[in-house]
Amino acid sequence: MPPTKDRYHHGDLREELLRASLRLIDTEGLAAVSLRRVAREAGVSPGAPYHHFTDRAALLAALATRGFELLGAALISTRDTTSSAREALIEMAEGYVGFAREHPTYFRLMFRPELSQPHNQPDTEDAGDAAFAVLEDTLADATRAGELPAEDAETLALAWWSLAHGLASLTLDGKLEARSAHMGTTAAALADRVTRMFADLIDSRWPQP
Repeated sequence: MPPTKDRYHHGDLREELLRASLRLIDTEGLAAVSLRRVAREAGVSPGAPYHHFTDRAALLAALATRGFELLGAALISTRDTTSSAREALIEMAEGYVGFAREHPTYFRLMFRPELSQPHNQPDTEDAGDAAFAVLEDTLADATRAGELPAEDAETLALAWWSLAHGLASLTLDGKLEARSAHMGTTAAALADRVTRMFADLIDSRWPQP
């Protein structure tokens, strides 16, 4: 489609540029992304992206920020539909893995080191912190309910994140699927089993009164 100056409204253009970037990454890889190439994919003039992004890094950071926002919203939705903080933690870990499976491009961008530096990309850092805060808030609920000790809440938050992120990374790399096939199950069922086993270990370490 030939470039046109008025194909998109101001706000729509930014969204279309982000969508075009995702399509490029999905089909050709991250190296294919440049502001000029994204403009061509979106059908706008080569200078149009510069109204929204100063350079390629800013464009990729915007995608990473969007990924964290989507993840945070998914975690909140999961938390708000569970009956207890403990069950919310289990479901949120599974939801984290599910997010990576459904949005692999976002997930890989979100944790690229150059896109998570607060001095360079503060919006991305803030969005990541907000997503992590959902986990911290859920753990705070668990401590208030007497399900977990307050003095270990920060360590437990890191442990839960490490578990979920590890399973998500193994899923995207195909390792979890290969292992689950060897064990006669599915990747999703294996991730659920690992998560619930971890929750049981937490319960045995800090039994509820």
